Amino acid sequence: MVEERFATLLGLAAMDVWGEMPRDVQEALFETAMKGHAEDREALARLLHDRHPRTAHPARPN
Repeated sequence: MVEERFATLLGLAAMDVWGEMPRDVQEALFETAMKGHAEDREALARLLHDRHPRTAHPARPN
């Protein structure tokens, strides 16, 4: 129960500062969160982009 509460608090904090995180941190956190939850991938991406429109990064160089 305590672990779930802390996970919720940490998740809410991460969502609050998402736009300030470096891209690699965003991607690592997003991919970790989506392990086993592929059906929620698009919805979470949309939520984060709606809350933090500045997270639209330029394409990565090849």
